[in-house]
Amino acid sequence: MTEAVVVGSGPNGLAAATVLARAGVQVTVVEASDVLGGGARSVASPLPGLIQDHCAAVHPIAPIGAYWNSLDLHAMGVNLRRAPIDCAHPLENDAGAALYTSVAKTADELGEDGPRWAAVFGPSSHAIADLAEDILTPLLSLPRHPLKLARFGLAAAPPPTWVARIFRTEKARALFLGVAAHAINRLDVPLVTGIGAGIITSGHAVGWPVIEGGTGAFTDAQIKLLDGLGVTFETRRRVRRLEDLPRHDIAILDVHPHDAEAILHDVLPARVSRAFSRFRSGPAVFKVDFAVRGGVPWANEHARHAGTVHVSGASREIVAAEYEIAVRRRMPERPFVLVGQQYLADPSRTIGETVPVYAYAHVPPGYQGDATKAIVAQIERYAPGFRERIIAARSRTTVETAVDNRNFVGGDVLTGAKTPARFLLGPRMTPFPYDTGVPGYYLCSAATPPGPGIHGMSGFNAAKRALNDLASRG
Repeated sequence: MTEAVVVGSGPNGLAAATVLARAGVQVTVVEASDVLGGGARSVASPLPGLIQDHCAAVHPIAPIGAYWNSLDLHAMGVNLRRAPIDCAHPLENDAGAALYTSVAKTADELGEDGPRWAAVFGPSSHAIADLAEDILTPLLSLPRHPLKLARFGLAAAPPPTWVARIFRTEKARALFLGVAAHAINRLDVPLVTGIGAGIITSGHAVGWPVIEGGTGAFTDAQIKLLDGLGVTFETRRRVRRLEDLPRHDIAILDVHPHDAEAILHDVLPARVSRAFSRFRSGPAVFKVDFAVRGGVPWANEHARHAGTVHVSGASREIVAAEYEIAVRRRMPERPFVLVGQQYLADPSRTIGETVPVYAYAHVPPGYQGDATKAIVAQIERYAPGFRERIIAARSRTTVETAVDNRNFVGGDVLTGAKTPARFLLGPRMTPFPYDTGVPGYYLCSAATPPGPGIHGMSGFNAAKRALNDLASRG
C-alpha cells in the first residue's frame, strides 16, 4: 500500500489527508502542536462558556470550492449559519453601507452606485460555480472558462484604488475597499483586489457563513472522518529535516516555505531553495476576544445585524492605514479593525445576554506593541458606550500568534505577503506551485494558490497533483 505523510494539520493538511485517504493511501498526519486544526479551531472565550474562533471565523469562499463540495457536511454534523447581513461598514454620522448575499438588495441600498455594483459583481456571482474552477486553482494553468475569468479579472486585476473609482459615493467606495483590505496589503498595486473581489463575488452567491458551534466543529468533524478512513495522527512531533519523517512514498507539507526549505534542504534544487528562503511574510494581525454584555452598541443599524463589521472609516483612511503597515511598517493611529459577531448567525455561542465578539487590527509585521486600546477606540468611535459593556477581554499579540502557529511568521495569518507575484504564483515562478522540485514532495500551505482560508483548496490541489504524479510513475 502507498504510504503518505502530511506535515501540519491545518485546513490544507487535513484536506490533503482526506483526498489521499479516499484514494486508498495510508496516511499519517504529523503535527508539531498538541492540538490539531491550525488556524481552524475554536477556543475558550475570556468568559467561560462563550465560544470564540481561534483564527478562521467567516467562510465566504469555502462553500464554492471542490473540497467542501466533496464532503457531505450534513452527514458530518456540520451546519452553516448566516447572519441577517453579511458585512457592514459604518461611517460617521450613523451612515454606512451593508453587504448582503443578494446582489440586488446590496445594490438597492447603495443608491446611485447600485447599478455599478451590480454590473461589477453580479455576472461573476451568477457564474460562481464555473468561476470557482479557475480562481481556486493555480492561475497560470489553462482556464476552463476563459471568458468568465476575464470578466472577473476586470474587478480582480487592477489595484483596489482604481476599482474604487468606479463608484461615486463614499459608502460604496468604503464598502468595497473594506473587503479589499482582507488582503492585508497596500491597496494601490495590481492583483491585491483578487482576494476582495473573490470574497464579494462568492459572498453574493453563498453568503458569509459561520459554522455552528465554532470553526473547530468543522475541524473536529474532519478528524472524525479521517479516523474512519484509517488516518493516523501524531501530535507534538515537529519535523525539522527529512530524517524526522515517518516512512512514506508521498510527503505533503502544510508548512511555511521557510520550513519546507529547512526540511528538504539537502535535496532541494538550488533555485527552489532560493525561492523558499526568500519568501517574504506580510503585515500581521493583533486579535482581541471580548465578552460583551448586550452586544456592541453600534450607532449604525446595519452593524447591529451584521456578522462582520469593518471598522476602518472612510475610503481614504483604509488606504492610508494599509499603506502604513505594509510599506512604512508603522502602527496607524486608526488601524483597520475587523469585528466578528458570529453569534448573530449562531446564538449557541452566547450565555444569556453576554455575547462573544471577535476583533483584530491590521498591524505591521512582527508588531511588538499592544493594539488593544486602538481596537477598542476604533469600535467606540462607531459604538459609543462599548467600553462599558466589556465584561472580559483577552488579547493575542503577533508574537503569541507566531509561536502558536509557525506558518504565521511575525503574526502574518495569511502565510505570506499577498504581493502581485505571490498572489499569482505562490512561493516561486512555476505553473505547478505545489511541486517542490523533489519527486514525491509537495507544498500545500496557504503560501500556495489559492491562498488563505479554510476552503482547503491548496491541500486538495496538492494531493490531486501527488496522486496524478504517482499514477504517471506507474
